[in-house]
Amino acid sequence: MNKKQIKKTLLHDWHLEHGANMAMFGGYEMPLWYPSGAKREHLAVLTGAGMFDTSHMAVIMVEGPGTLDLFQACFTKDLEACIGKGKTPLVPGRCAYGAFLDDLGHVRDDAIVSQIAPEMYMIVVNAGMGGQIARYLKDQAGGSDIEIHDLTDGVGKMDIQGPMSARILAKIIREPEAVFDRMVYFSFKGFFDDDSPLAGAVRLLDGTPVMLSRTGYTGEFGFEIFINPDNIERAWKMALEAGKNFELTVCGLAARDSLRAGAVLPLSHQDIGPWPFINNPWSFAIPFNNDRTGFTKKFIGDQALKGIEEPEHTYPFAGFDMRKVSPDDSTVVTDSDSAEIGVVLTCVTDMAIGRVEGKIYSVASPDKPDGFNPKGLSCGFIRVTKKLSGGDTVELKDGRRTIKVAIVDDIRPDRTARRAIKNML
Repeated sequence: MNKKQIKKTLLHDWHLEHGANMAMFGGYEMPLWYPSGAKREHLAVLTGAGMFDTSHMAVIMVEGPGTLDLFQACFTKDLEACIGKGKTPLVPGRCAYGAFLDDLGHVRDDAIVSQIAPEMYMIVVNAGMGGQIARYLKDQAGGSDIEIHDLTDGVGKMDIQGPMSARILAKIIREPEAVFDRMVYFSFKGFFDDDSPLAGAVRLLDGTPVMLSRTGYTGEFGFEIFINPDNIERAWKMALEAGKNFELTVCGLAARDSLRAGAVLPLSHQDIGPWPFINNPWSFAIPFNNDRTGFTKKFIGDQALKGIEEPEHTYPFAGFDMRKVSPDDSTVVTDSDSAEIGVVLTCVTDMAIGRVEGKIYSVASPDKPDGFNPKGLSCGFIRVTKKLSGGDTVELKDGRRTIKVAIVDDIRPDRTARRAIKNML
């Protein structure tokens, strides 16, 4: 990539000043880890709090008559039936996870859609994807009155994740009790544009409006702050000061990757991508009907997903020690008969987990054995041509090593993302 094409987040200089090891990700130069190290950063999110610069994520605003119909046609999640066990419609203040597919059922990108108002939605997509998804939506909207605005690099974003995150935020926002009241998982309050009538519900102590959400990409309790780019460095420093007594640690992409994998969350264009978005751990993003014989709505790619004759399967796995392999074109998965059955999508080490007598515990597990001090377990996702079951073992092989791993339904136990805020203050 030409140096002129390399993007930097608004906190880039801060990262360099504080010794971050930098690398390219999604077209941006981003911190991989800081001098504290990726292991400490990972563990901080389970025991205290971690703070991430996530301004590389892209934001798109979509508004106008017919916006819901556009999403129902282009987005896998059924926004008319996506909230709670009762499957009620998405409403202002709530968010939904899903994906944009092509006609083959392949993933263009995954996204979180937040309903700001009845005919106004905000989409968060991955780094470098704002322009592509915005153009795709404009093409699908045709000559309608729907307005689509790509705000790439126009919105600052930072995440505070971990059990102490609400206590830290309570020190930097106005009226925290009112803000936190009934703020459930996959909801948000406030808005980042001071010119919007929606702004004001959440403000920093200095009056800066922010949008505060709870959608977390770590699997742990926490928040995301959307803010005007001019104010993000000030908010970052305010949070660092407030977090001094709560073990707040700045975290890079390495910890973000190991945390999300341990939480069984996909990385777009790696764990989901140019293959059918089905037979994977993220079926909750697909609008299956009750008996899973069809879908509750029509959407782009639905017929392709129904018509797959020789499906591949994506499974989470957990290893038996911290050793991992490098996912690349030469890394393969073999079954118990040594037959090659697939590829490795993600393989990282979740440093917060370990096995005791065959059971996986986390440092946050309330029932962990006395003296539990995990060294970590490899984990991630494989895509294979053979149907497997929980407990089955396979081998992952790259050019350096072979490791045995087990297919699992879940990886890091006792995650906190869904916990009520009242239990975390």
